[in-house]
Amino acid sequence: MKAFRVHGEYSPRGKRWFKFSKDVIAESEKDALERVYSVMGSKHGIKRRLIKIKAIKEIGMEESEDPVVKYYLSGRNE
Repeated sequence: MKAFRVHGEYSPRGKRWFKFSKDVIAESEKDALERVYSVMGSKHGIKRRLIKIKAIKEIGMEESEDPVVKYYLSGRNE
């Protein structure tokens, strides 16, 4: 598994756009994109059409700010 940082914008009501950055664990960029759509939809109730992805970048354990991502990348979860 690899870690990815996804940057984008979302609009909860379709009017104002808010920027976000999310670290996720996935096999590929495509899987990371699907994971972000899933998380944003479940936590914030946002439809996919109201999420604009600006960039997806592979990152290392040192770069991640998410403790869950760091835990999985450290290998202690096995």
